[in-house]
Amino acid sequence: MKHAYYLCANKILTMPRKIKPTGKQKSMLALHCVVFAIVTAATWMMYDPHNGHWAYPWPAWTTAAWALALLGHFCIVFTSYEDKGFTIYRHQQGFDS
Repeated sequence: MKHAYYLCANKILTMPRKIKPTGKQKSMLALHCVVFAIVTAATWMMYDPHNGHWAYPWPAWTTAAWALALLGHFCIVFTSYEDKGFTIYRHQQGFDS
């Protein structure tokens, strides 16, 4: 695996590496997708636009908000990079004493 290098204040530093998702993270994302699909289908089935007049499509708001949260969950699982300053931060906060 190639590492990218960059210069910063007379130091050569490596770029942060991508963190590979664990099996548990992937399974929790899959569970989130399944629950999203089931609940979204159920809310759209409860929505009845054929009651004789126009009805506000309220499930669109919950579907859009939850889809955005699902997209965020996907990004957290598959696009996370290591934080080189995290160990320094933990030491400063007294977690690694």
